[in-house]
Amino acid sequence: MASRIAYVVTEDWYFTQHRLPMARAARDVGFEVHVLARLTDGASDIVREGFVPHALSWRRRSMSPLAGAAAVAEVRSTLNRIRPVIVHNVALKPAVIGSLACLGLPGVRVVNSVTGLGSAFLRRSPAGSALRAVLKLSFALLFNRKRTCVLVQNPDDRAAMLAAGVRPDGIVLIPGSGVDTDVLQPLPEPPPPIRIAFVGRMLEDKGVRTLIEAHRRLRERHMPIELVLAGVPDPENPTSIPLDELEAWAQTPGVAWLGYVRDIKSVWASSHIAVLPSRREGLPKSLLEAAATARPLIASDAPGCREVVRHGETGLLVPVDQPEPLAEAIARLAADADLRRRMGAAARALTVAKFSSGDIGRQTVGLYKSLLADP
Repeated sequence: MASRIAYVVTEDWYFTQHRLPMARAARDVGFEVHVLARLTDGASDIVREGFVPHALSWRRRSMSPLAGAAAVAEVRSTLNRIRPVIVHNVALKPAVIGSLACLGLPGVRVVNSVTGLGSAFLRRSPAGSALRAVLKLSFALLFNRKRTCVLVQNPDDRAAMLAAGVRPDGIVLIPGSGVDTDVLQPLPEPPPPIRIAFVGRMLEDKGVRTLIEAHRRLRERHMPIELVLAGVPDPENPTSIPLDELEAWAQTPGVAWLGYVRDIKSVWASSHIAVLPSRREGLPKSLLEAAATARPLIASDAPGCREVVRHGETGLLVPVDQPEPLAEAIARLAADADLRRRMGAAARALTVAKFSSGDIGRQTVGLYKSLLADP
């Protein structure tokens, strides 16, 4: 019987959008892949890949101790049925819940993916401080156990894990889950007007309001730059943009809100520049996809973003939450077609060299094999 690996994630859509390359790589070397998640509309996609879905009843936003204890029990019960040799917990909540659920399970290796430290580490409030203290204590207690490693996507998150007390030899850096650079090929620039595109969840932490303000300033200066927003709100996230605000933006001249777009190539085929003014990322897939199609990049000088955006080479970095420098960066690229071409080509080359799904999949499978080889 094939060795089993269980991915523990909050939502099925998150798994299918962000973790398929590593799961496919595991499947292709002989693992039987199981996915534990809240199942909504992504279960059929999971089954089509040859994976086995398992429904969890948890919700990302529920943080009460009672809900946490119920989630631990549910995950542990499911793992007892599956009997995997590796449990790969993806994101902060599954890492804590999944690690607790694995306590005492014989022979199980645990991989905890920290996919960016998100709103829990961005909130500047007493509640946010208390949550960070609890998380750091959990990291120190759970992530230093035998047969356990922490998988981070950028050096800033590695430093955060070290500061939380995770042992250095228990931290592995693999940059993201990769993008398919064979499917996403360089695209020719569309005709004018210049169009900038944001792809991602409609969250304040992603800098969407900052982007809207930067675009408004550019239009006030009579620059006919169009803005495309591709993505949907995320009610489970405390910084989700309200639907009525999004609909109001969509009525603004020069702004188009597309909602969820399955064929991401269509966004970059009709856009000139990729923009992500996020406050913090793990490794932003949206920028990697844009880079694979040879689009120049503009992003915040924030963890995760600066791994993809090399300032002056693959794009431009701007300060976090500051619309004026963002507007100036957009105007600079909008006015210089040769600069867009050079930065787009460099972004494509960097993505092929460091972030292809094939390479990331091989690194991840190598991690799994090393864990199994360690007695």
